[in-house]
Order: sequence, then C-alpha cells, then structure tokens
Amino acid sequence: MTHVVVSGCVSCKYQECVSVCPVEAFREAETYLVIDPDECIDCAACVPECPVDAIYADYDVPEIEEYWIERNENEASRLEVATGESPILADE
Repeated sequence: MTHVVVSGCVSCKYQECVSVCPVEAFREAETYLVIDPDECIDCAACVPECPVDAIYADYDVPEIEEYWIERNENEASRLEVATGESPILADE
C-alpha cells in the first residue's frame, strides 16, 4: 500500500508534504510531485499537509484520478527526490 499524488498537485507551489515525509518518497517533476511507491511507508503524514487535497491512499484515489496511480509509479523512478526547498511553480 502507498500514497498517490493526483492532478490537484499540477502547477501547485506548495511542498509542505515533502517536508514531513520521513523517507524522502516524493519526487519532483517540472510542475508537480509524485510519490515513489517503493519508498512510501504509508505513514500518511503528508495527507493533512497538502493544502490542495491531492494526496490519497492508493485504494482511495477517486475513479477519475486512477491513472495517477500508474503515473506516480512510472515517473518516480526517473525523477529526482523532492527537497521541498523551492516552489514547483514560480508564478504567484
């Protein structure tokens, strides 16, 4: 079991979720984050920290967002660990 970042994170500048992750499971794409399912320990610390409600347990992902489960898994292996130090989207 793992957590998944869905479309609500696209173009999101918040990274509070990254700073509370105890295992560096978040990976950073150009305009969004994903969670590496091999790193996620299912602690759910990130869920209440997400101001856009874009993080779900994999079994709770809304049907319309289910493609993000595979997207997180596929993209995590090619992306760098998110540091949480800078916004993903520079536009304010």
